[in-house]
Amino acid sequence: MAAAAAAVVESLAVPRRRPSFRMGSANVSAMAPVSSLPRRGGTALVPNFKGLRITRHQWRVASAAGAARAKIARRGMVVCEAQGTAVDVPDVTTSTWQSLVLDCKVPVLVEFWAPWCGPCRMMHPLIGKLAKAYEGKLKCLKLNTDENKDIATRYGIRSIPTILIFKNGEKKDAVIGAVPESTLVTCIENYVR
Repeated sequence: MAAAAAAVVESLAVPRRRPSFRMGSANVSAMAPVSSLPRRGGTALVPNFKGLRITRHQWRVASAAGAARAKIARRGMVVCEAQGTAVDVPDVTTSTWQSLVLDCKVPVLVEFWAPWCGPCRMMHPLIGKLAKAYEGKLKCLKLNTDENKDIATRYGIRSIPTILIFKNGEKKDAVIGAVPESTLVTCIENYVR
């Protein structure tokens, strides 16, 4: 059974009273007060969000900067819980490129990415999902272009995320940018049989 993983996404301070402002002749509430949020087991629930909850857990503080965050933590934090949703896609580097990509007997999907790239991080869960779905038929890897510039230059990577598909050591297809799952599946199906 997979253990539940919890990560703090962002601190959320919920106001005590209902601030309002005038828009024409109507009063519009900016935020609902804590008392109006539905409750379950003493925890206020954030409406319209699944997988999120507000926790009252007090986090231990190790620094002065952490002390400021701890004040918010005592009020409550929004926590995202996910079970078994992330698949870790292995990294490929310059030193492992030949053995993992070019000498591989099955088709290989390589995501060229960088840690600072937001669209790349959006693609990571999708690549993980495809790795799980095509296990044994397709190998999925990721290459950090900041750390492996020579490989990125060799294959003409000028924009990230770029996804290349290799078969029998040859580059067969390229998909540039953050694309929907259906686009990648269509490309993969051409080379996986």
